[in-house]
Amino acid sequence: MKFAKMQGTGNDFILVEAQGEERDWPGLARALCDRHFGIGADGLILVLPSRLAEVRMRIFNPDGSEAEMCGNGIRCLTRYAVERGLAEPNEGGIAIETVPGILMAQLFTEDGRTHNVRVSMGQPRFAPAEIPIQAKVITEGPVLDLPLAIEGEHLELTCLSMGNPHAVHFTSEPVENFPLETIGPKIETHPLFPKRVNFEVVRVLARDSMEVRVWERGVGATLACGSGACAAMVAARLHGLVDDRVDIKLPGGTLTVEWDGSNEAYLTGPAELVFEGEWFGEKSFNKN
Repeated sequence: MKFAKMQGTGNDFILVEAQGEERDWPGLARALCDRHFGIGADGLILVLPSRLAEVRMRIFNPDGSEAEMCGNGIRCLTRYAVERGLAEPNEGGIAIETVPGILMAQLFTEDGRTHNVRVSMGQPRFAPAEIPIQAKVITEGPVLDLPLAIEGEHLELTCLSMGNPHAVHFTSEPVENFPLETIGPKIETHPLFPKRVNFEVVRVLARDSMEVRVWERGVGATLACGSGACAAMVAARLHGLVDDRVDIKLPGGTLTVEWDGSNEAYLTGPAELVFEGEWFGEKSFNKN
């Protein structure tokens, strides 16, 4: 099975042209994403044909679970699809079919080389049922400063969906000091969140600058998370802490998020090819 390894601000993915072929994708994701016995990645992305757009994306986490959305992943897929001739840009952009809906992505090139990809991340959703949060706990959104105590940490969570669920906590301390590896998995699997949740710890540096660390559902602590960066910016804007365009500093690099407070959010950042190869362990995974 041929694959490409790509990364966006250190968030890395294995891309496979699936052609609609059914396999044990959860099992393959667990095997391929293993950093000791596989290729190693934060997710497996299937590049699929689409009847509704130029290309369709499915993404599986290293634990085998399927995610609804991934901002860094969709940027990598965009560059891959265009440079492999699987999609033809129209006015610089292509349409991508995802679980939340059709999203538009635009490539920025210089001297024939792609240096950034900007993708529509859709409208943030705030209704508890759409995130989702247990309806018995809270029934109306937006969910701001929801108190929660975990391992001695007193958190205030702003919750929303960027096509996938997020819980955002603001801190006045550098985010590197936050015990993410301890608190993250407790938040991800908390009974408040029936489909689990991505957790972001955020420090606002200025009206146009923030630093963020992310615990990704089904992945763990990652160098970057596109939907998490968007969720952090949206949460900060709901609190009146930032303006419409913010640079998000993550351990793996910087992403830019734009949101005007009511319409779609936009994510801009790099997408780079790391290497290509062929995996020969697929014989142990039979087609369905």
